[in-house]
Amino acid sequence: MSKTPSNRLPLKTKAPQFRLKDTNSNFHYSFEDLKGKKGTLVIFTSNDCPYVIHALPEILMISGDYKVQGLGIIAINSNDAVKQPQDSAKMMAEFAFKHNFDFPYLYDESQEVAKALDVACTPDFYLFDTEEKLVYRGQLDDSRPSNGITLSGSDLRNAIDALIYNRSFSEMQKPSSGCPIKWK
Repeated sequence: MSKTPSNRLPLKTKAPQFRLKDTNSNFHYSFEDLKGKKGTLVIFTSNDCPYVIHALPEILMISGDYKVQGLGIIAINSNDAVKQPQDSAKMMAEFAFKHNFDFPYLYDESQEVAKALDVACTPDFYLFDTEEKLVYRGQLDDSRPSNGITLSGSDLRNAIDALIYNRSFSEMQKPSSGCPIKWK
């Protein structure tokens, strides 16, 4: 399992505009369609990355805790399905169903959204404010598969709380790390 750190996209970067297929519903959605009243969390993910599988229980809890508070949550898979067949649109739909996703799971087949945000790994987390400006890019928490640290979501939860409750953001934003994006 190769460990790749996320890139450090500059804060205040504007969210990219896109229209992607939701593998849960077969509808196409834009960022505008899915953004939340308090902000929007974009999670780059995949179906078989051990880092994603490890983080998934906390990702689902974060969704349950914050969607009701006005946070929009969007999961995006940008892996090349030719190189990574388990990340095809069909497999994404099965994965979302199996894990009870209550948020859209979009397929970035062209990889344009991942390129616009300089995504390097899965999972990778991008939090945008109500003006669609990046306020957090970084890790879920310090936990990784097999490192013995309990999964808490503390880094991402602190950032979401700062956004929702108008608190200042920590200058310390640790990069995420995980499986590399499978580029075309």
